[in-house]
Amino acid sequence: MFIYPNKYEEAGLSHNPFKAIVSPRPIGWISTRSSDGHLNIAPYSFFNAISEQPPMVMFSSSPKKEGSLGKDSLLNIEDTEEFVVNIVSYSLREKMNITSKDYPREINEFEKAGIEVGQCKTVSVPHVKFAPASLECKLWKTLTLPEKPDGSSTTMIMGVVTGMNIDEGVIKNGKIDVTSYEPLARLGYYDYSQVKDTFSMRRPD
Repeated sequence: MFIYPNKYEEAGLSHNPFKAIVSPRPIGWISTRSSDGHLNIAPYSFFNAISEQPPMVMFSSSPKKEGSLGKDSLLNIEDTEEFVVNIVSYSLREKMNITSKDYPREINEFEKAGIEVGQCKTVSVPHVKFAPASLECKLWKTLTLPEKPDGSSTTMIMGVVTGMNIDEGVIKNGKIDVTSYEPLARLGYYDYSQVKDTFSMRRPD
């Protein structure tokens, strides 16, 4: 089967397969603060690390809705040039899902989802206090991606990691044990997965 992007229905598919093919994807639970102090947190599955040195991450933000200025996360980051990436453990899945709703900009999703905040050291944005880990970030650059068929554009946000908050309970023998908190991953459609098992392979000499 061959499919052109965005023409999956012509091939008899009910949903776009692209996100299901590129999976599992880590979830960046992005917390931000507007210039006037409003807090926001929202999950993004087009997210990943892009560099080890310097440590950098990226996520992509699609337009909020027709006629709007953009997603709250993007607007806040453009205002303050700061954000935090919170890692979603399996135990935090329901709170994460609550924050995925499209709330008005003045609504505090931390309060809506009952999320306790923790203070960061290198940015003014708070992190999720009980997340297994969070990355404090300074904006490096935004990049407007090619236009969609409707004329709108997605924005890629790239940041430099300036600090890391890690729950000491997830560290074993000097390394992070991801199976201790089972990070959530995004699949296609409404599907998710959790990391329960790992295996190791060394590169050939």
